[in-house]
Amino acid sequence: MPLETRRPITRLFIANRGEIAVRIVKACRKLGIEAVVGVSEADRDTLAARLADRAICIGPAPAARSYLKMEAMVAAALGTGCQAVHPGYGFLAENAKFQSLCADQGLIFVGPPASAISAMGDKLTARQTAEKLNIPVVPGTGQVDGPDKVRRFAGEIHYPFLLKASAGGGGRGMRIVRSPDEIDGAFASASAETRAAFNDPMLYMECYIERARHVEVQILGDEHGHVVHLGERDCSVQRRHQKLIEESPSPVVDPLLRARMVDSALRLARAVKYVNAGTVEFILDLDSMRFYFLEMNTRIQVEHPVTEMITGVDLVAEQIRVAGGEPLSVSQDEVRLDGHAIECRINAECPEHGFMPSPGRILKWEPPSGAGIRVDSHCYPGYVVPPFYDSMLAKVIAHGQDRGASISRMAKALDSFKAEGVHSTLPFHRVILAHPDFRNGRVTTQWIEEDFCRDAYRAGLPLSEGQRAI
Repeated sequence: MPLETRRPITRLFIANRGEIAVRIVKACRKLGIEAVVGVSEADRDTLAARLADRAICIGPAPAARSYLKMEAMVAAALGTGCQAVHPGYGFLAENAKFQSLCADQGLIFVGPPASAISAMGDKLTARQTAEKLNIPVVPGTGQVDGPDKVRRFAGEIHYPFLLKASAGGGGRGMRIVRSPDEIDGAFASASAETRAAFNDPMLYMECYIERARHVEVQILGDEHGHVVHLGERDCSVQRRHQKLIEESPSPVVDPLLRARMVDSALRLARAVKYVNAGTVEFILDLDSMRFYFLEMNTRIQVEHPVTEMITGVDLVAEQIRVAGGEPLSVSQDEVRLDGHAIECRINAECPEHGFMPSPGRILKWEPPSGAGIRVDSHCYPGYVVPPFYDSMLAKVIAHGQDRGASISRMAKALDSFKAEGVHSTLPFHRVILAHPDFRNGRVTTQWIEEDFCRDAYRAGLPLSEGQRAI
């Protein structure tokens, strides 16, 4: 929508749920904007519904019949007099068709234009764009439409390799393949998972780097030609490619490497005329200390609070302001990285039983507080965790003057966190934070699977066979 015809955003529709919906409601309050949240039948009594100015039901509990229904979201936004739609993360956040549908109906989409989502949201297109800019990419293939094609390409990129979803992110549809006899099963499960998550089963292959760190750069752009970075985040503590702990800055990135990474991220963003918040993700090979472009997430990230804690920039408020046509409120010279921040994602899962989801009613909910502590959550005493969606309960963020101080502050916060009625990953995170490998910054993206659970078992911690074989 051209700037000259854009209406001021006075009422915003939130096309999402959980903690990110609560986060967007709070940003709207800060900006003096009314917030309307779309909820499924299972989410009528969520914290976001309670905090928003209005909640409207957009369908039954299954996401395919509610949070993934583009027409229902647009109709709800129009019917409640909203000028803008914020998609949050997941669901429709990186769907170019949804952005276009919003624009066609005169709604402001709080995110990048459809052209940028298409260019960066599709991982293969993003790789090609990076290659044209001489940004290194991990060797890989184009789309593979079946196990036979995977077998043909396997001889070119060698084992082990990754099967990855062309659309979406968050580790969905990603599988490590180490031998030919794993191809059929890996392809079937990866394509089924990505179809269910993103309604797109297409996969591609990428070389797998054994000793790697996952490092990403947060960028912001506006419609006036300004693009800035807000430093990097390290998201290497993962289980099955799902991030568990994130921190900023990365403990392994020095100033020279940081300069090269952020330069690559900014060049990529400028090349696609990127507007709004986005994250450029890299894989860092610890053996060579060379980095490679992985993908760009054209949305707000789950881990955005660590960047907010060290920069003081409210990323969600900035998203909304930029979507309304305003310039960025901060220039690159004004961005200051202060101290160190860590985020732990707390899920309703049972680590002792292979991380089985644990839906149910929360009987006790006493999150930590205090200096340098932030908790983003949609939970409260009596809240029923539904079985239909992501199992995240809360994100705990700790900020300190340096990494050691933030780890210490986080450990105390997790020790004081009381959550009863459902199983949670709180005990698992407490053990991770106490491990010398984490404290000394010696983790990789495979550390949880290959080292942490083995060491915990040898130390006599109560880990089941399911957890040991994560």
